Amino acid sequence: MSKKIIVIGSGFAGLATATCLADRGYDVTILEKNSIPGGRARQFEAAGFTFDMGPSWYWMPEVFDEYFELFGKKTADYYELKRLDPSYSIYFGKGDIMKVPANIEDLYALFESYEAGSSENLKKFLKEAQYKYEVGMNEFVFKPGHSILEFADVRVLKSLFRLQLFQPMSTHVRKLFKNEKLIKLLEFPVLFLGATPQNTPALYSLMNYADLSLGTWYPMGGMFKIIEAMVALAKEKGVKIILNQEVKSINVPNGHATSVLTATQEYPADIVVGAADYHHVDQMLLEPAKQNYNEKYWDKRTMAPSSLLFYLGVNKKVEGIKHHNLFFDESFEQHANEIYENPQWPSKPLFYVCCPSKTDASVAPEGHENLFLLIPLAPDLKDDEATREKYYNIIMDRLEDLTGQNIRKHVIYKRSFAHNDFKKDYHAYKGNAYGLANTLFQTAFLKPKLKNKKVKNLYYAGQLTTPGPGVPPSLISGQVVATEIDKQYQ
Repeated sequence: MSKKIIVIGSGFAGLATATCLADRGYDVTILEKNSIPGGRARQFEAAGFTFDMGPSWYWMPEVFDEYFELFGKKTADYYELKRLDPSYSIYFGKGDIMKVPANIEDLYALFESYEAGSSENLKKFLKEAQYKYEVGMNEFVFKPGHSILEFADVRVLKSLFRLQLFQPMSTHVRKLFKNEKLIKLLEFPVLFLGATPQNTPALYSLMNYADLSLGTWYPMGGMFKIIEAMVALAKEKGVKIILNQEVKSINVPNGHATSVLTATQEYPADIVVGAADYHHVDQMLLEPAKQNYNEKYWDKRTMAPSSLLFYLGVNKKVEGIKHHNLFFDESFEQHANEIYENPQWPSKPLFYVCCPSKTDASVAPEGHENLFLLIPLAPDLKDDEATREKYYNIIMDRLEDLTGQNIRKHVIYKRSFAHNDFKKDYHAYKGNAYGLANTLFQTAFLKPKLKNKKVKNLYYAGQLTTPGPGVPPSLISGQVVATEIDKQYQ
């Protein structure tokens, strides 16, 4: 008989783990806490609008392509992808807007317009970034991170210097570019990794290759289309997905998980995969003697930021903005300091606005606009309605000023989401939004391990373990964990 596997959580990592294992003949059940699958990538509808709740950037399209190809499928079998052009806009001030083009020759021209001679440096920078991306994707991200010995390979060792693992991203960028606006453009993608450019290895300029060379895409219908596709594929492979089943504990007699318990039922298991928040699974579902780490260990981890999100339905078209918009009209360094060095609610926050209705008419009623606003924040801050409203007005004042129009009086639907919601909906440690920061000392084999050291058949997947935060890494994490399980039990 095939072994029974229980996967806790139906985000990208959970769905990928379950589908890969079901494809290899295992009997897989996913238990999901919430009423719909997807984890942070859930979707909701209200007042005629369709809102993606979390991820909104579709980068590294080949990661998604390769995932579906594992099962003889194509992304095009499930959803239509559209490349955005411009990829995004950056507001540095009123009338001071950088539109980042999709075409590489137009990008070189953009750089030249800000700094003479910079297009040649951009070619050099992107060539190095491409090398890091290809080595990273081919040699690093699919390693399970058990030990440093995985990297004791001649090809990998030779590449370590070229990968610039020990040089900060900020130093790397400033060696090639002087213009502060170009520097901000090149440093912004590492904010997805959860650390300042000063504390992020230059290895992660691979994100710039993903951004500027591979492009920014959008699945028509919203990011939830990816989840719908993954759920359909999982079910085709025989995965059972049970919603509204929050796991309360994992039963571990004699160092071996035998079942998981929800409020209403006990599910027998030969193998358990915690694809929900790693800290929650480790600290709350296991008795102390079976935990992989103690609370002190977790408290010392550097977490990626949390976020204050606003989902807005607007009963008119908002002029000027594109699908993705970054508002860098205040100090990048000060906001970063208030996230990472001196955690506090920011004095002058940077923010991001996504307007998918610019690309996709299906997400808003005709003549209306769908807005998703995000302020990155330090994790573990005090979160209350008064503070949320204060920051709503701060960023709406600036959004209206910078775009020269009244938006607030046209808002007909509004919902906020922040630390307390991340904790409540996802058991997110300290209310984080992205997972574990990709600092030097939290890279590769230095991340929390994907296998429990004390429970023989308990594994972890997702953005708090290998390979890291973000949608493509979470998708890869599930594949890596499935391979490790199959190695042990095939």
